[in-house]
Amino acid sequence: MDATDSERLTEAVRGADALYGCAAPPYPRWASDWPPLASSLCAAAEATGAVLVVLGNLYGYGPVDGPMTEDLPLAATDRKGRVRAAVWERAQALHEQGRIRAVEVRASDFFGPGVTDGGHLAGRVMPRLLRGKPVSTLGDPDAPHSWSYLPDVARALAEAAGEERAWGRAWHVPTAPPRSVRQMVDHLADRAGTGPVAVRGLPPAVLGIASVFSPLLRELKDIRYQFDRPFVVDSSAWEAAFTVRATPLDEQVRATVDWWRERLAAAR
Repeated sequence: MDATDSERLTEAVRGADALYGCAAPPYPRWASDWPPLASSLCAAAEATGAVLVVLGNLYGYGPVDGPMTEDLPLAATDRKGRVRAAVWERAQALHEQGRIRAVEVRASDFFGPGVTDGGHLAGRVMPRLLRGKPVSTLGDPDAPHSWSYLPDVARALAEAAGEERAWGRAWHVPTAPPRSVRQMVDHLADRAGTGPVAVRGLPPAVLGIASVFSPLLRELKDIRYQFDRPFVVDSSAWEAAFTVRATPLDEQVRATVDWWRERLAAAR
């Protein structure tokens, strides 16, 4: 089903307690596809009374100094950051008008079983890591970075939907302490028994040349700041209010390595 078709989406949502807005277009189509998708989600929530639970990210803040908290302004100046901020700004405005009930749950880069898209700790990294081969990363491989474990994201979305006191604002997914790409690769390779694995930062010049031929890499240039400097989530507000907690890192790593091994073995 095309989720931008508000009539069909509304019919699909009727009778549901919550509508989870977790779909996202590919990077190159954010500017064209996000507005109609957000509009359709809001229309369906208004027509049905379902709580709109938006899975958000951290792009809307733009570059910041220090850990990110939910009270930071959505001050991004790049196109993707402004597009993503506008999704929540629209839903929040309708919530404040009493037309819908909405909450946004913001996550950092996804990590864990089932995460195949993206290159940070997913499809372009895990298969190489499991073979003990070097991996490349965007930006500084030693910059502290927060990773959102996918099962924790799902649990937080479910809890936010059922807690009226969560509605009307944004929350950060409960997140383990930050680890750099190099540290995470070390953890994963140690669990896999394939370490040590070399981690190489992708030089800006290489990214610039590659982006000439790749629409995806052109889009990554705008968010390179997320990997050139510390990119750290503060989830203390959530932890003070609700019950879901971040899964211990060792468990995250074990489950991720085991899932990828099974996936790659099945593909042979």
